[in-house]
Amino acid sequence: MPVPFKILLTLLVAIVAVGAHFWQMDIGNVTPAWVALGLGAFMIFALWLFPETKRRSPTSVK
Repeated sequence: MPVPFKILLTLLVAIVAVGAHFWQMDIGNVTPAWVALGLGAFMIFALWLFPETKRRSPTSVK
């Protein structure tokens, strides 16, 4: 995945996670608010940590 696309996806995930956190805190749901923030952080971490899978040719045998 190209780096500019990863940066855009990181920003979108961060915005949604922070928005969900503040919304849940505003309506009084403390635990789901922290879960939303933690899940967003984990998604960003996983996006940058794990590489993409690559297709292998069906004819190549190793």
